[in-house]
Amino acid sequence: MKQGSEQTIVRPFRCLTLNLWGAEPPLQRRMDLVAAALRELAPDVVGLQEVREVPGQLDNQAKTLAAAAGFHHAFVPAMPFAGGQEGLAILSRAPILEHVAFGLPHAEPGERRILLSARVVFESVSVWVHTTHLNYRLAHGKQREDQVQAIDSVVAARVGDTPSIVMGDFNARPESDEIRWLRGQVTLSGRRPYYQDAWARLHPDGHGWTWARANPYTKPLTFLEPDRRIDYIFVTPMRRDGRATIQSCRIVLDQPAADGVYASDHFGLMAEIQMDALEA
Repeated sequence: MKQGSEQTIVRPFRCLTLNLWGAEPPLQRRMDLVAAALRELAPDVVGLQEVREVPGQLDNQAKTLAAAAGFHHAFVPAMPFAGGQEGLAILSRAPILEHVAFGLPHAEPGERRILLSARVVFESVSVWVHTTHLNYRLAHGKQREDQVQAIDSVVAARVGDTPSIVMGDFNARPESDEIRWLRGQVTLSGRRPYYQDAWARLHPDGHGWTWARANPYTKPLTFLEPDRRIDYIFVTPMRRDGRATIQSCRIVLDQPAADGVYASDHFGLMAEIQMDALEA
């Protein structure tokens, strides 16, 4: 911290993204593993995808995890599923000041994609965090291109003095145009933004797979291709004063428990981001 500053930030902002895999069995065991990981990893904010609730059968999973691990939560449904709803959630260690959801292009009756945005408290500042889950089909690259452009429009309207974070399951490899566009490597519709890909920033030669054949829960969906990096944490550009510096990024929840159970069919991704100006 610079002398005389009123801010009190003393550590990086920890964020985690995880596709929760809905209510697939063994559900209670998996939820216990996620809750335990949240307590151990101690993220400041968590972006969750495939969050389910079924009236009379399944309590909202985000609410359950928040209560078990000591978080505030915001949940917004995206589409009907199995007699209930599936959607996105943001968990925050500190209060959520506001949250809002935005529909993304190419919604269909059985598949509606959204962006969930929340302003959360971190130390003495508020931070906009966003989570999403894009179309999953391998041939839906154009749909995802339109979706990431819509996401950028929302994020850009909320970017302020504090870095913003976009995380989630993008269902696309790093070399796809939709991901390259976010990284400032290709132009779409006359636009070219720039976000830091937290994993690539620190591990340019690491595969970073979050959808991996090593996880047996991916086997029913092998037609989607195994061993892919499809879950991301994106951060707005690094500032001259050091804000938005990616301090760390690692795969988490990528090992089974002693009984062989994994927390999800996806591995999680966690990053630490500098929100305060670094000392000169």
